[in-house]
Amino acid sequence: MGADAAWADGTGSLSDSQLEMLTGGGLSKRFSRLPLWISHPSNIGAFYGLLISLALILPYYMTEPFWAPLWIYHASLLIAATTFLGMISRIMNIIFKRMPVSVNRKMLYPMPFIGFTLVTLISTELMADNSIISFLSWCILMCPGPLYIHLSWAPRWRLLCMLEDGLNPFEGIEVNEKDYSQDISEVAGEDEELIEVVEDFSSEE
Repeated sequence: MGADAAWADGTGSLSDSQLEMLTGGGLSKRFSRLPLWISHPSNIGAFYGLLISLALILPYYMTEPFWAPLWIYHASLLIAATTFLGMISRIMNIIFKRMPVSVNRKMLYPMPFIGFTLVTLISTELMADNSIISFLSWCILMCPGPLYIHLSWAPRWRLLCMLEDGLNPFEGIEVNEKDYSQDISEVAGEDEELIEVVEDFSSEE
């Protein structure tokens, strides 16, 4: 929790489970340390679009004779699209007030790399290009960021804004306390050193 996080002063009355829901995992924790005007869902979406665009420089450079104008055009479209989707997620969360949920990391995190690989194979003509494959490759490349923002960050950003405004975002909402001790014991048995390592890892995640 960074010193610049103005909402941090309102966390004193929150339980551990409420605080965990508020800050989320490693990626959300990093975003939550930023000032809220920087970490707006549309800005996080734009940042994801920029990262994708930077990754595409090499395949464009290797396959297009006049790659710079085409890359700038596609990068602008990607950043505009991910920014727009981040704003839509923010508006939807204002309306529906949905709480943040954890994303499936095993499914979501490899998707940009798979999409990037498909786009590269199509660009280098190592894979046959058609409209369906091209559309799917760009969707796989672009969707993980907006999905994470919609499911996890936009709801979490709303809660942080409420805290910064001096409101209790969990008023009237019951957050189930998580008990990991039984799961850890089932995995580690009676090995105290292994239990300690698992607990340390869980606290950092």
